Amino acid sequence: MLLAFDSTQQALRAEMLLEYADIEIDIRPTPKEVTAGCALSIEFPGEDLPQVKEIIESEKVEIRGIYFKKDDKYVTME
Repeated sequence: MLLAFDSTQQALRAEMLLEYADIEIDIRPTPKEVTAGCALSIEFPGEDLPQVKEIIESEKVEIRGIYFKKDDKYVTME
């Protein structure tokens, strides 16, 4: 799964919070098919989605969206 951001500051803040929660993450360039204002995205395992959403909401991290890969394309979560 992928978290996309509109600002680098929010991406780095999310990275710190998710690492502190012991969630396995990877910082990577935002895929070109995902429209976001920030060149950094965070990839994380799908099974961590509930915990990631809880952290994002409770800490008021501003995100562009949460995406998952389907047929080699990124699709936004509804």
